[in-house]
Amino acid sequence: MVEHEDRLSRVFSALADPTRRDMVARLAAGDATVSELAAPYDVSLQAVSKHIQVLEEAGLVSRSRDAQRRPVHLDAEVFDLMTKWIERYRQQAEERYQRLDALLGRMQGREQHDTTDERNEGAAG
Repeated sequence: MVEHEDRLSRVFSALADPTRRDMVARLAAGDATVSELAAPYDVSLQAVSKHIQVLEEAGLVSRSRDAQRRPVHLDAEVFDLMTKWIERYRQQAEERYQRLDALLGRMQGREQHDTTDERNEGAAG
């Protein structure tokens, strides 16, 4: 469990940076070289390589050899890990909201019942 949480921490930490999130979004459309990834940013190739290294260490991307190219590839399986973690807490929050809705419904039902009783008592008196 600790290894799972450490990996999740690395993933969320890597995605905390907007440049890395943008790179991940761009890689979702297809593999790219470091130069292609660097194109829209006003930073050095070395800075982009460091961003890619952080994404690699988090397990979000990998690099492969394709002749002279070394494309960066998005490893989508890590998103399953994130989705499971998020879904667990979303489900817990949903259950809390359902309990709150039920409680408010019961309270509203009592309030309507009390108001009806008061009207009936006033009409009888």
